[in-house]
Amino acid sequence: MDIKEVDRIIEMCWEDRTPFEAIEYQFGLKEKDAIKIMRKNLKKNTFKVWRKRVSGRKTKHQELKSSSRFKSIHKK
Repeated sequence: MDIKEVDRIIEMCWEDRTPFEAIEYQFGLKEKDAIKIMRKNLKKNTFKVWRKRVSGRKTKHQELKSSSRFKSIHKK
């Protein structure tokens, strides 16, 4: 994976409305793999803050959302 892809994955992980399923669809990474990338590329405290923020969050997990649609702000 090149640096642009890693940067985009990190950006998508930080976005509140982008579910992990969108990351899997675009990059073939399961949630646990996206978490590994975040852990490896973020500072320890930044990772902890992010992890606390997204744990169990409805918008980050497609099956918890009422809508089945996802859309990146970068895609038209």
